Amino acid sequence: MPADNDCGAPRGGAPRVVWFTGDADPRLLSARSVAQDLARAGRPAHLVWNPLSGEVLQMLPLTLAGGLLDGPVRLEGRICMQIMVVGSTREPFTNGPLKNLDMIMSWLDAWGVNRRWPAGPPLASPQAYHSMRERRPWARGGHFGASQVPGVARADPGAIDIRRITGRETPLADIPRPRPASGAEDAIRAPVRPIARPTVHALR
Repeated sequence: MPADNDCGAPRGGAPRVVWFTGDADPRLLSARSVAQDLARAGRPAHLVWNPLSGEVLQMLPLTLAGGLLDGPVRLEGRICMQIMVVGSTREPFTNGPLKNLDMIMSWLDAWGVNRRWPAGPPLASPQAYHSMRERRPWARGGHFGASQVPGVARADPGAIDIRRITGRETPLADIPRPRPASGAEDAIRAPVRPIARPTVHALR
């Protein structure tokens, strides 16, 4: 299902893929139905995949930027594939069947996307809204959840099992930390005053 897109061409850098989920039940909605909704909204993904049925639809060539990411970040990387999985953050899609995942991974391998998750496994919602979204891991390329992309305020795809996607040999980075709550950073930087030791009296 091709879609019109004017988001521009990738500007180069390490190839990467970003995994998204909407708020959809793969038992009730097809990949085609979700793709039609994205096309109407003017926010096409490169692929829409229903892991339960195995249905895969391509909306854009990888030589164009996808519409699910905003701003210049969507142009970073030789490719920045955006995959919309028919699923939800509440029920990680890796808990069920992953039909045709091998086909998708073979395609990503052919484009040079490394089977690694530099930012670690994505956090569950709602903690994912406070993911660090650091530039350094993003610059390395590889696989990312939408919640790990710099400057993107999304919580998907939820707490997915990354090894079910990229294989058991996938190196496990540290579990990402949420950003401190507002005002907490100043508290962290504040000098810690030593606590006076209480006088201990021996029992007689």
